[in-house]
Amino acid sequence: MNQPLQHTTVLLDEAVDALLGNGAAPAGSFVDGTFGRGGHTRLILQRLGPQGRLVAFDKDPEAIHEAARIQDARFSIRHQGFSRLGELPAASAAGVLLDLGISSPQIDDPARGFSFRFDGPLDMRMDTTRGQSVAEWLTDADVAQITEVIRDYGEERFAGPIAKAIVARRTQCGPIVGTSELADIVAGAVKTREPGQNPATRTFQALRIFINAELEELQQALEASLHVLAPGGRLVVISFHSLEDRIVKQFIARHSKEVFDRRAPFAAPQPMRLKALGRVKPGAAEVAANPRARSAVMRVAERTEVAA
Repeated sequence: MNQPLQHTTVLLDEAVDALLGNGAAPAGSFVDGTFGRGGHTRLILQRLGPQGRLVAFDKDPEAIHEAARIQDARFSIRHQGFSRLGELPAASAAGVLLDLGISSPQIDDPARGFSFRFDGPLDMRMDTTRGQSVAEWLTDADVAQITEVIRDYGEERFAGPIAKAIVARRTQCGPIVGTSELADIVAGAVKTREPGQNPATRTFQALRIFINAELEELQQALEASLHVLAPGGRLVVISFHSLEDRIVKQFIARHSKEVFDRRAPFAAPQPMRLKALGRVKPGAAEVAANPRARSAVMRVAERTEVAA
């Protein structure tokens, strides 16, 4: 009998502490925008008061199945991406948590196609019930499109040679449908390798981010958080690579200052909407116990008073 794939939640205590603040048994409504396998959700529920509420979002059908095991009247989950956060009532949330990236069970399941460590179908969809897989997209994408995706989402300097190699293999042998085949193509096109990193790492990252529209969804969710958070509510975001963290950092910075309209120099400035509370990285002990934590960055901000 196969054992269930395990997931270790990164910055678990730090994230929940930041989300709930220092108050005991919070009574507000909170949002876990990325349920995953429920690590943050379960700890939030442990610390939530009887009148508290927690709504979670996740696109992955397996996450929805896992969430069904939580029998708690204070909890509900939506089979949606966190870009749908804005559908919640205005100023209704005392905190919003976004734990970005993918979970260990997703990476470690060959059937999901996220990893080059296992041979499996080249899928990579977070929501396997809808949308186009990576294999399907690569069937028709041209060299310019593939280059753009690998360069922009993977920050891969050999994006052009990789794209040409993919199209050449497709033309010669037919559609590329497996993870091992793609990893081999990339390895043959990458001339120099970063120490300790598989040459396919950046390409797989890029295709996953693209096929799931991860950066676009993150931008939508951050904007929606301003609508959903009540004054004093916390925004907590854990990122795992520079593209995500840059978006979060710039978003918090942009809304943490007053905005003046140059066309109306005597008008009152638009008040700042967020107050940055800090940046946290995993400690040495956590990274030693869970190497996947090494790239994590958590940023925390607080919603300021909403102008009348």
